[in-house]
Amino acid sequence: MCQCLVFLTFSSFTTQMDAKNPLFGIQKYYDAIVIGSGLAGLTGANYLAKAGHSVLLLEHHYQLGGLATYFKRPGGHIFDISLHGFPHGMIKSCRKYWSKEIADSIHQLKDIRFINPEFNIQTTFDREDFTRILIEKFGVPAERVHGFFEHLAQMNYYDNDKRTTRELFEEFFPGRTDVWRLLLEPIAYANGSTLNEPAITYGIVFSNFMSKGVYIFQGGTDLLIQKMTEELNKNGVDIRRNCLAEKILTEAGADGVPVVRGVRVRDMRFGEVAEISCKSVLSNANIRNTVEEMLDPGTVPADFLAESEAVRVNTSSCQVYMGIREGETIPHIGDLVFTSEAPKFDSDDLVDLHTTSRTYSVYYPDTRPQRKIPHYAIVTSINQRFSNWENLSAEEYEAEKKRIIEESFAGLEKYIPDIRAKVDWVEAATPRTVRRYVRHRDGTSFGTKFEGLKISMELPEKVRGLYHAGSVGIIMSGWLGTINYGVITANKMALAMK
Repeated sequence: MCQCLVFLTFSSFTTQMDAKNPLFGIQKYYDAIVIGSGLAGLTGANYLAKAGHSVLLLEHHYQLGGLATYFKRPGGHIFDISLHGFPHGMIKSCRKYWSKEIADSIHQLKDIRFINPEFNIQTTFDREDFTRILIEKFGVPAERVHGFFEHLAQMNYYDNDKRTTRELFEEFFPGRTDVWRLLLEPIAYANGSTLNEPAITYGIVFSNFMSKGVYIFQGGTDLLIQKMTEELNKNGVDIRRNCLAEKILTEAGADGVPVVRGVRVRDMRFGEVAEISCKSVLSNANIRNTVEEMLDPGTVPADFLAESEAVRVNTSSCQVYMGIREGETIPHIGDLVFTSEAPKFDSDDLVDLHTTSRTYSVYYPDTRPQRKIPHYAIVTSINQRFSNWENLSAEEYEAEKKRIIEESFAGLEKYIPDIRAKVDWVEAATPRTVRRYVRHRDGTSFGTKFEGLKISMELPEKVRGLYHAGSVGIIMSGWLGTINYGVITANKMALAMK
């Protein structure tokens, strides 16, 4: 009797352990394997599944969403990772490639503020209001303002425009660096743009926002990821969290071009390794991680590898997360508040270790109206270089995190004098945090510079069956860009698999 009981207990224990193994029950073959669950990966997986393909989605973290995700802390706090705000086009993309329910939850932010030594402006951040501000407050001739917006609306990737953003601004607003600041600073927080980037990387993103303003998903990123997960499950995607794609496996093709044969994956709990076969792979990892780390040496031609290695990785960011004590309230100070103490806008100053430029994303109770108890939160975003942080000692690292927390409080006290007494949870994230949890090269929040787009688009020619989608070329950064790039790439995959 005792032996039988021991046997049954052991058997039950083994079954439970198997069920907790992230690789438990995984198939040996899928039509497509998607590496990474950022918005491009999630959308690509959903598109392929709805097209009738068997899809495996691998995410090394326990949470889906990449940088478009959330975390919880004691006291009922829920923090969204990303600086909230994306263009109106998200409504159409989510309705078409996700669900009407998700699209219908996208609402406009109507109170965007810019506060710096050159101007103090409140705007709805759409073309009509920006036109008014440029004409009335900055004294720019109306025909020049209208000409600028019309020019941006016609810009596209295929025009091969060689101008920089600085040259674009100089053409329409010569010498007006205050106007440049108004036009560029918010986009620098959206995708890492600078005055020296190709004008196309600025024009497309700014034009998208200027169509109808800035929007968020009402309900919070936690609800968004929940709804997207439900949609993926409904469409048959096999979702595997805590599963790290270590290598993309290839074999020699008949014409000498390597062909994808599968992925080697390691579970992050028990260390078990499996090789899963597939027809094609969609990598939502950083493009340089994909080419230089996930493929075996010698897989791609030497000149293509050299071109990949020359791609510049974009900047990263720090965040300070402040949770307002349950039962406390804060005044309305704006939805997004862009602040700086710099006398003039400077792209290098914006990412300096001691920059005074920071943006406050304020989450009022209507951000998550489904919660029974109202909660407030404030997230500070600061653009940074990974190199500012990567070599700090443990003591230096903690000291710098305390500094940016203190500076965030000091900045907020100008608008909410008693903010410190209202906060019962605060913590900071840095480019090293991004590197740890998202694994992007150099802890980038914004992918690669413009030349990364070429590598991403040409990858299937170098390794047949291998595709990439994610933040590349700056114009693909941000929520709308990555979702649409996921669709574009997944459509190419679906056509190739016919």
